[in-house]
Amino acid sequence: MKKSLLVLATVAAFAAQAQTTDTLKKIKDSGSATMGVRESSGALSYTLGDGKFAGFHIEVCSKVLADVQKQLGLAKLDVKYQPVTSQNRIPLVQNGTVDIECGSTTNNATRQKDVAFAVTTFVEEVRIAVKANSGINSIAQLNGKKVATTTGTTSVQHLRKHERGANVNFEEVFGKDHADSFLLMETGRADAFVMDGQILAGNIAKAKNPNDFKIVGEVLSVEPIAIMIRKDDPAFKKAVDDSIKAMMKSGDIAKMYDKWFMQPIPPTNTKVGLPLSDATKNAWANPNDKPLEDYLKK
Repeated sequence: MKKSLLVLATVAAFAAQAQTTDTLKKIKDSGSATMGVRESSGALSYTLGDGKFAGFHIEVCSKVLADVQKQLGLAKLDVKYQPVTSQNRIPLVQNGTVDIECGSTTNNATRQKDVAFAVTTFVEEVRIAVKANSGINSIAQLNGKKVATTTGTTSVQHLRKHERGANVNFEEVFGKDHADSFLLMETGRADAFVMDGQILAGNIAKAKNPNDFKIVGEVLSVEPIAIMIRKDDPAFKKAVDDSIKAMMKSGDIAKMYDKWFMQPIPPTNTKVGLPLSDATKNAWANPNDKPLEDYLKK
């Protein structure tokens, strides 16, 4: 009797887990999907105000969800936006608040223990932004300076691990989001802002005087950025991956990149001006969900 109860309890536990990770069923039953979005992740994902969001990953995810809607045979799909931060994005995916996170999240081995990632859609280079008149052009010149970074991100860790940053002593100051971190540097409360290059470029493009800032120094890290989904949900991962791979094969994703990184974008109609990198081209030509650690082996 006790053994039977144990078996039933185990089956029930697995059933409950399967139910919580069956995103396709969740979307079909509710007729809605929740997209995790960032408010200031450069041209990947940003707010236009009034609950509206835009960016490269927003458009990619919108196409993915349109394909999911078609796959599920839904006449209508209500897509909801849920702003997330570097700190809460993983928990909100895990607990079901967000179905698909479309921001600027690095796929790494540690995060893969908690969530899953779609195939890489953007390969990022971590760089340093400073005021154009600061005289700072390298990591070594950050010695004794204040360096801004966004709470919950890994960029400063890369700065400390970089061979040229090993003996550089600087003070970290934290912004609550990327816009806040840029503001710390813009207002002189920090001497530099270390972050993904496209986020730096996006914030510079939106500044009152973009020419007052520049991106400098050595590349601190190359990171695969990908759309994040719940772990242990192979059916939804396949749907997301298949949709993205189709965009890569058709050339649609390249057109989206050009639209968001090389053309004037709202709300200020300024250009980010970040040409497509060879690393991102390679990720599109050879779709994969390899974590950061695989990139660092090269």
